[in-house]
Amino acid sequence: MRVGFKGAGLALAACALATPVAAQDASILGRWRTSDQDGVVEIRRCGAAVCGYVVDAAPLRRNPSQTDVRNRDAAKRDRPLRGLRVLSNFTGGPTEWRGGPVYDPDSGQSGDRGQLTLTDPNTLEVQGCVARVFCRTQTWRRAN
Repeated sequence: MRVGFKGAGLALAACALATPVAAQDASILGRWRTSDQDGVVEIRRCGAAVCGYVVDAAPLRRNPSQTDVRNRDAAKRDRPLRGLRVLSNFTGGPTEWRGGPVYDPDSGQSGDRGQLTLTDPNTLEVQGCVARVFCRTQTWRRAN
């Protein structure tokens, strides 16, 4: 049987749909060095999305028991900083993901939504926004 251009296009589309989600976001997974506090955030799968967790930071090297002391919610200030989720429910790819919330333990502020943009294999632009108007962006570099 001969497959024409239309058949080949359909076959390619079917293959793309069959590609596992993990393969589509593999480039964003891993450890990223943040621009503040010499931190490291690990981005990994969390259900159908990707999330980011604090792995290391200057305050953790000084005090491994460091907690989320700057959180605006006093009830959350005793949460351990190591392992704290700072990026939640991001979907998309292969170079742009949207989700939220985004949490900054340095300031104790949360953004209700965010965007992750992989500008090259080793550079990630991380944006967090409050009320879709006030946004802040950091550049993270892939950690070795």
